[in-house]
Amino acid sequence: MADPREAAARYRAEQESRGAEQATDSTEKPAAAESRASASTWRERSAYVENAIQQAVRRGDFDDLPGAGKPLAGLGGSHDPDWWLKRKIEVEGLTGLGPPALLLRTEYADLDARLDEHSRETDVREALEDFNRRVIEARRQLLGGPPVVTPLVDVEERVTEWRERRDAAARAAAAARAAEREVGRPSWRERRAARRARPAGS
Repeated sequence: MADPREAAARYRAEQESRGAEQATDSTEKPAAAESRASASTWRERSAYVENAIQQAVRRGDFDDLPGAGKPLAGLGGSHDPDWWLKRKIEVEGLTGLGPPALLLRTEYADLDARLDEHSRETDVREALEDFNRRVIEARRQLLGGPPVVTPLVDVEERVTEWRERRDAAARAAAAARAAEREVGRPSWRERRAARRARPAGS
Protein backbone atom coordinates (compact mmCIF):
# COMPACT_ATOMS: atom_id res chain seq x y z
CA MET A 1 0.00 0.00 0.00
CA ALA A 2 1.17 3.51 -0.77
CA ASP A 3 1.90 6.00 1.94
CA PRO A 4 -1.16 8.28 2.42
CA ARG A 5 1.07 11.33 2.70
CA GLU A 6 2.61 10.63 -0.68
CA ALA A 7 -0.83 10.11 -2.21
CA ALA A 8 -2.02 13.41 -0.75
CA ALA A 9 1.06 15.23 -2.06
CA ARG A 10 0.58 13.69 -5.51
CA TYR A 11 -3.09 14.70 -5.54
CA ARG A 12 -2.22 18.25 -4.49
CA ALA A 13 0.41 18.52 -7.24
CA GLU A 14 -2.03 17.25 -9.85
CA GLN A 15 -4.65 19.77 -8.77
CA GLU A 16 -2.16 22.63 -8.90
CA SER A 17 -0.93 21.65 -12.36
CA ARG A 18 -4.50 21.27 -13.62
CA GLY A 19 -5.37 24.72 -12.23
CA ALA A 20 -2.29 26.24 -13.88
CA GLU A 21 -3.18 24.67 -17.23
CA GLN A 22 -6.70 26.05 -17.03
CA ALA A 23 -5.36 29.49 -16.21
CA THR A 24 -2.98 29.50 -19.20
CA ASP A 25 -5.60 28.07 -21.58
CA SER A 26 -8.12 30.62 -20.52
CA THR A 27 -8.18 33.97 -22.31
CA GLU A 28 -9.95 35.51 -19.30
CA LYS A 29 -8.26 37.73 -16.82
CA PRO A 30 -7.27 35.99 -13.55
CA ALA A 31 -9.50 38.28 -11.44
CA ALA A 32 -12.55 37.45 -13.56
CA ALA A 33 -11.84 33.72 -13.30
CA GLU A 34 -11.47 34.02 -9.54
CA SER A 35 -14.72 35.96 -9.13
CA ARG A 36 -16.55 33.43 -11.32
CA ALA A 37 -15.15 30.59 -9.19
CA SER A 38 -16.21 32.29 -5.96
CA ALA A 39 -19.67 32.95 -7.41
CA SER A 40 -20.06 29.31 -8.37
CA THR A 41 -18.84 28.26 -4.93
CA TRP A 42 -21.39 30.58 -3.36
CA ARG A 43 -24.14 29.19 -5.60
CA GLU A 44 -23.13 25.64 -4.72
CA ARG A 45 -23.21 26.41 -1.01
CA SER A 46 -26.55 28.16 -1.32
CA ALA A 47 -28.01 25.24 -3.26
CA TYR A 48 -26.66 22.76 -0.71
CA VAL A 49 -28.14 24.69 2.21
CA GLU A 50 -31.49 25.09 0.44
CA ASN A 51 -31.53 21.38 -0.38
CA ALA A 52 -30.74 20.45 3.24
CA ILE A 53 -33.54 22.70 4.51
CA GLN A 54 -36.06 21.23 2.06
CA GLN A 55 -35.11 17.68 3.07
CA ALA A 56 -35.50 18.58 6.75
CA VAL A 57 -38.94 20.08 6.05
CA ARG A 58 -40.02 16.92 4.22
CA ARG A 59 -38.79 14.76 7.11
CA GLY A 60 -40.73 16.95 9.55
CA ASP A 61 -37.72 18.12 11.54
CA PHE A 62 -39.24 21.60 11.92
CA ASP A 63 -42.69 20.40 13.00
CA ASP A 64 -43.85 21.05 16.58
CA LEU A 65 -41.07 23.51 17.38
CA PRO A 66 -41.86 25.94 20.21
CA GLY A 67 -43.17 29.17 18.74
CA ALA A 68 -44.20 27.59 15.43
CA GLY A 69 -46.74 29.75 13.64
CA LYS A 70 -46.22 32.68 16.01
CA PRO A 71 -44.59 35.99 15.12
CA LEU A 72 -41.04 36.55 16.29
CA ALA A 73 -40.91 38.63 19.45
CA GLY A 74 -39.35 42.08 19.36
CA LEU A 75 -39.27 42.57 15.58
CA GLY A 76 -41.23 45.82 15.58
CA GLY A 77 -39.43 47.51 18.46
CA SER A 78 -36.54 49.91 18.34
CA HIS A 79 -32.97 48.74 18.82
CA ASP A 80 -31.98 48.50 22.46
CA PRO A 81 -28.40 47.58 23.36
CA ASP A 82 -29.60 45.86 26.53
CA TRP A 83 -32.22 43.72 24.75
CA TRP A 84 -30.60 40.44 25.74
CA LEU A 85 -30.44 41.43 29.40
CA LYS A 86 -34.09 42.52 29.47
CA ARG A 87 -35.22 39.35 27.69
CA LYS A 88 -33.23 37.13 30.09
CA ILE A 89 -34.72 38.88 33.12
CA GLU A 90 -38.22 38.56 31.66
CA VAL A 91 -37.90 34.91 30.56
CA GLU A 92 -36.26 33.71 33.76
CA GLY A 93 -38.52 35.81 35.98
CA LEU A 94 -35.50 37.17 37.82
CA THR A 95 -35.98 39.86 40.41
CA GLY A 96 -33.41 42.19 41.88
CA LEU A 97 -31.19 42.08 38.78
CA GLY A 98 -30.69 44.69 36.14
CA PRO A 99 -30.37 48.42 35.90
CA PRO A 100 -32.34 50.48 38.44
CA ALA A 101 -34.61 51.89 35.72
CA LEU A 102 -35.87 48.42 34.80
CA LEU A 103 -36.24 47.31 38.40
CA LEU A 104 -38.25 50.40 39.29
CA ARG A 105 -40.51 49.98 36.24
CA THR A 106 -41.35 46.39 37.12
CA GLU A 107 -41.87 47.32 40.75
CA TYR A 108 -44.16 50.20 39.74
CA ALA A 109 -46.25 47.81 37.63
CA ASP A 110 -46.71 45.47 40.63
CA LEU A 111 -46.98 48.20 43.27
CA ASP A 112 -50.69 47.72 44.10
CA ALA A 113 -50.26 43.98 44.59
CA ARG A 114 -47.26 44.56 46.84
CA LEU A 115 -49.16 47.15 48.87
CA ASP A 116 -52.11 44.79 49.32
CA GLU A 117 -49.79 42.38 51.13
CA HIS A 118 -49.43 44.88 54.00
CA SER A 119 -52.00 44.89 56.77
CA ARG A 120 -51.18 48.23 58.41
CA GLU A 121 -51.40 51.70 56.94
CA THR A 122 -48.03 52.70 58.39
CA ASP A 123 -46.37 49.82 56.52
CA VAL A 124 -48.02 50.98 53.29
CA ARG A 125 -46.81 54.55 53.83
CA GLU A 126 -43.27 53.35 54.53
CA ALA A 127 -43.26 51.20 51.38
CA LEU A 128 -44.46 54.12 49.23
CA GLU A 129 -41.96 56.57 50.73
CA ASP A 130 -39.17 54.03 50.18
CA PHE A 131 -40.24 53.60 46.55
CA ASN A 132 -40.22 57.38 45.97
CA ARG A 133 -36.79 57.66 47.62
CA ARG A 134 -35.36 54.95 45.32
CA VAL A 135 -36.85 56.63 42.21
CA ILE A 136 -35.25 59.96 43.15
CA GLU A 137 -31.92 58.25 43.87
CA ALA A 138 -31.99 56.43 40.52
CA ARG A 139 -32.66 59.72 38.71
CA ARG A 140 -29.60 61.25 40.36
CA GLN A 141 -27.30 58.42 39.25
CA LEU A 142 -25.38 59.08 36.06
CA LEU A 143 -24.06 55.57 35.52
CA GLY A 144 -25.65 55.13 32.10
CA GLY A 145 -28.20 52.57 31.10
CA PRO A 146 -31.81 53.22 30.26
CA PRO A 147 -33.36 56.44 31.54
CA VAL A 148 -35.52 56.37 34.65
CA VAL A 149 -39.03 57.16 33.46
CA THR A 150 -40.86 55.72 36.48
CA PRO A 151 -43.05 58.41 38.03
CA LEU A 152 -43.12 59.27 41.70
CA VAL A 153 -46.24 58.07 43.49
CA ASP A 154 -48.64 60.25 45.48
CA VAL A 155 -48.50 58.65 48.93
CA GLU A 156 -51.90 59.92 50.14
CA GLU A 157 -53.67 58.89 46.94
CA ARG A 158 -52.14 55.41 47.02
CA VAL A 159 -52.99 54.95 50.70
CA THR A 160 -56.62 55.91 49.97
CA GLU A 161 -56.73 53.40 47.09
CA TRP A 162 -55.19 50.74 49.38
CA ARG A 163 -57.92 51.38 51.99
CA GLU A 164 -60.66 51.10 49.36
CA ARG A 165 -59.24 47.83 48.01
CA ARG A 166 -58.89 46.44 51.53
CA ASP A 167 -62.48 47.40 52.45
CA ALA A 168 -63.84 45.93 49.20
CA ALA A 169 -61.94 42.68 49.83
CA ALA A 170 -63.30 42.53 53.40
CA ARG A 171 -66.88 43.06 52.16
CA ALA A 172 -66.45 40.36 49.50
CA ALA A 173 -65.06 37.92 52.08
CA ALA A 174 -67.96 38.63 54.48
CA ALA A 175 -70.49 38.09 51.68
CA ALA A 176 -68.81 34.80 50.73
CA ARG A 177 -68.92 33.60 54.36
CA ALA A 178 -72.60 34.54 54.65
CA ALA A 179 -73.39 32.70 51.42
CA GLU A 180 -71.58 29.61 52.70
CA ARG A 181 -73.59 29.69 55.91
CA GLU A 182 -76.85 30.02 54.01
CA VAL A 183 -75.99 27.18 51.66
CA GLY A 184 -74.76 24.92 54.45
CA ARG A 185 -77.80 25.47 56.74
CA PRO A 186 -80.89 23.39 55.84
CA SER A 187 -84.25 25.12 55.58
CA TRP A 188 -87.10 24.35 58.07
CA ARG A 189 -88.76 22.14 55.48
CA GLU A 190 -85.59 20.10 54.99
CA ARG A 191 -85.15 19.74 58.77
CA ARG A 192 -88.80 18.65 59.18
CA ALA A 193 -88.51 16.09 56.35
CA ALA A 194 -85.31 14.75 57.90
CA ARG A 195 -87.04 14.33 61.31
CA ARG A 196 -89.96 12.47 59.76
CA ALA A 197 -87.62 10.21 57.81
CA ARG A 198 -85.88 9.05 61.00
CA PRO A 199 -87.11 5.82 62.53
CA ALA A 200 -89.32 6.27 65.60
CA GLY A 201 -86.95 4.47 67.97
CA SER A 202 -83.88 6.61 67.29
